[in-house]
Amino acid sequence: MRQFTDPPVPALTSARSGPRLAVRAVIVHRGRLLVVNAWPGQASDLWCVPGGGVERGASLHDSLRREVMEETGLQIAIGAPCLVNEFHDPATDFHQVEIHFRATLIGGAQVGTPADPAGVVDRRRWVSEATLRGLRFKPDSLPAIAFGPPGQAPLHDPLEPILR
Repeated sequence: MRQFTDPPVPALTSARSGPRLAVRAVIVHRGRLLVVNAWPGQASDLWCVPGGGVERGASLHDSLRREVMEETGLQIAIGAPCLVNEFHDPATDFHQVEIHFRATLIGGAQVGTPADPAGVVDRRRWVSEATLRGLRFKPDSLPAIAFGPPGQAPLHDPLEPILR
């Protein structure tokens, strides 16, 4: 039997061993969904919900709280997972698996001063379902997850190529 004190297995710890794990928050407040644009310098018009990578040794919830605070300045209470999404970039071998959680605000809905250390998120906004449908967004099931009846949306969006 393997002991917890064994050294890490290289195949399980290398950067190329598998997908990057990320978490995202589906925050709907007063009928509007919080979305962010995660392309520095407005290089893309693609929108998603706030979140980001899970740091080694951090829990999914701790990572999600940190990412939402960094990207929006908001504090959240985290609910149940509502979607697993994955995408890849065939040109670079990048593959990311995202777990989306329902979340609610702690305090107000005024987006604060973000402290995104990576400088990736440069825009954030609250959108209605109609406005969301007029934007370019990912994952494809986002409107159903955010605005549809609970339990009606798909729990998994299949692997798809990355969009830029």
